Amino acid sequence: MRPITKPVFAIFFLCGLLLLLINVPTPKKVAAQQPTGSVPTVTSTPSGSYITVTYPEQINIRSGPSSYLYPAIGVLLTDETAPAVGRSPGGEWIQIRHPGIQGGLGWVYAPLVNLSPGANLPIVEPPPTPTPITTPTIDPTLAAAYLPQAVPTRLPTFTPPGILVIPTYEAQSVTATGVPMGLVIALLFLVGGFGSLISFLRGR
Repeated sequence: MRPITKPVFAIFFLCGLLLLLINVPTPKKVAAQQPTGSVPTVTSTPSGSYITVTYPEQINIRSGPSSYLYPAIGVLLTDETAPAVGRSPGGEWIQIRHPGIQGGLGWVYAPLVNLSPGANLPIVEPPPTPTPITTPTIDPTLAAAYLPQAVPTRLPTFTPPGILVIPTYEAQSVTATGVPMGLVIALLFLVGGFGSLISFLRGR
C-alpha cells in the first residue's frame, strides 16, 4: 500500500473543515417587541386657557401687572402662545406660564393678546412690588454748595405819619355897595352902540 502524500492529506483536511463550517447553526436574530398602544404626540398648542400674541411686535413679560412698578423679565413674539392661569383684579393684565422666565410665571398686557374662547380665569392678587437695592440720598453739604444762599436783609423801620391838619376858612360876608356890575356893563354896551351909530351916520 502506497503512503498518502502530503497534498492528498491537505485536500482531505480542507474538505473536512468545510463540512464542519456548513453544519454549524447560525444564531437567530431576536426582533424587539413593538408597542401595541398609541404613542402620544407632543404638540405646540397649550391645553386649557391660553393667550396668543396679536401685537405686530414683541411684547414684554413683566413680573407683575404694571408697566411702571414691575420690571420686564421676558418677551413673547407675534403669534406666540402661552398658557393663561389668571388675571388681575381689573382684568387689564393676564398671568401666564412661561418656562423661559424666572419662577415660570409672568404677566402680559391684555390688549396686546387674544384669550382663547371660553376661558374663565381666576383673579390673582398682584405680587409685592420689588424694592430698590439702594435708596438714593442727597448729601446736604454737596447740595448747599450748588444752591444759592439767600442773604437776609433788614427792612426799614416804618414810621407812622403825623396827624394831618386840614385848614378851615371862615366865610366872608359880601356887602353890596355902589352900582351893580351888571348895570355898568349894560351902560357901557349902550354907549358903545350909540358911538357906533354916530360913526355910521357920519360916514354916510
